[in-house]
Amino acid sequence: MVAIDAKGELSVRIMGDEEMAQAHQTHKGVSGTTDVLTFDLSDTGDTLDADILICFDEASRQAEAREHTVEQELLLYIVHGVLHCVGHDDHDEERARKMHDAEDEILARIGVSATYARPTLHGGGH
Repeated sequence: MVAIDAKGELSVRIMGDEEMAQAHQTHKGVSGTTDVLTFDLSDTGDTLDADILICFDEASRQAEAREHTVEQELLLYIVHGVLHCVGHDDHDEERARKMHDAEDEILARIGVSATYARPTLHGGGH
């Protein structure tokens, strides 16, 4: 069972493709838009202090492809960002699978169905 044992502050900003592409270039040196950018601002690992940028346009595209609501996709992005802040990462296939399983478990526990691994006609997965 996944548990997030963190207290603190979280700021989430929703933006469109153009603004997200600019942030992606500025902060990661990568051109083009992305779904979520997480900025862990905590000095220690025991307090959550993060800014999360999420892209409405990308969420809309993914939600349509996965046949669920844009709100559900945006919530997935927020959970994804928080998991990064508490030590999860998705930089290799095995850790990505574990992180996405944790996302779906958390979403299910709060009453939202599995979102990342939800099967679709298009194959699923970010």
